[in-house]
Amino acid sequence: MHRTTDRIERALGDWARARLPFALAEFVMFGLKQAWACLFGGLLLAALLITRAMWQADWPIARYDALFLFAVAVQALFLWARLETWAEARVILLFHLTGTVMEWFKVGAGSWAYPEPGLFKILDVPLFSGFMYASVGSYMARVIRLFDMRFAPYPPFWTTVVLALAIYANFFAHHFLPDMRLGLFAATILLYARTRIWFRIARHDYWMPLPLAAFLTSGFLWLAENIGTQTGTWLYGGQHAGQMVSLAKMGSWYLLLYVSFVTVTLVVRDPLKESRARRESRPAPQA
Repeated sequence: MHRTTDRIERALGDWARARLPFALAEFVMFGLKQAWACLFGGLLLAALLITRAMWQADWPIARYDALFLFAVAVQALFLWARLETWAEARVILLFHLTGTVMEWFKVGAGSWAYPEPGLFKILDVPLFSGFMYASVGSYMARVIRLFDMRFAPYPPFWTTVVLALAIYANFFAHHFLPDMRLGLFAATILLYARTRIWFRIARHDYWMPLPLAAFLTSGFLWLAENIGTQTGTWLYGGQHAGQMVSLAKMGSWYLLLYVSFVTVTLVVRDPLKESRARRESRPAPQA
C-alpha cells in the first residue's frame, strides 16, 4: 500500500544524505518529511491563494464550489496514487464530519462567516470547509507514520478520550456556559506532562514533550489561518479585511490538536503498534 510513498520518501532521503553533512541532512529531512506530511493541507492552502488571485465573479462556477471540487479531486488522487492509506482516508472523513458540524454551529452563532456565494453550501457553510479540518487529521495520521512516532509514557487511553470530548464540547458550550478553556489548558499539561513524542528522522531517535509539540503546531496553524482570512475566504466576527487573526485563536488550535490526536487513535485503533514492532530490533532511545 505504501510502495509509492516509500519510494518517494527514500529518494528524498538518499538525495539529502548524499549531498549534506549528517546534522544538516537530518535537519533538511525533518523539514521535507514535515512538508510531505502536510501535503494535503498545503495544496488546499495554495488553492485558497491561487483562486483568490485569479477568480472572477462572472465565471460559471463559484470559487467555493471550485475549492470543494478541488479538495475532492485531491483526495481521490491521493488514494489512487497510494499516497494515502484507506485508514488515513477514514481519519479525513471523520474530521470532515466533526469539523462541518462545528462549522454549522459556529457560523450560526456568528463566530465567523463565509461571505461568498456557492452551490455546495449547507446552512451558509461551504462544504470545502470540512476539508480544512480534515487536512489537520491527514497531517497527524501521516506524520505519525513518516516519523515512525511513538508516545511514551502514554496516559490511560480513557482519560485522553474524556479530555478530547470535554474540549470538543467546550467549543459549543462556552456560548451558553462559562468558558472552561483555562481548565482545559491545565488538563492537557497535567495529563500529558510526562509524555514524550519519540520520532526518527533517518538514523537516530529524538524526542519532544507532547505539549510543546502541540504548542508549536498550533502556531503554524495560526499562521495558515491568517492566510485564509487574508484571502477573504472566511472572516471572524468583528474582523476587518486585512486584520490579523487574534492570538487567542492559537489557543483554540492548541486544544483542537488534542481532539485531533485522539480522533486519529480512535480511527486507526492504536497507530503505534506497528511503530513499536518495527523498533523492537533497534537500540533503545537514549534520553
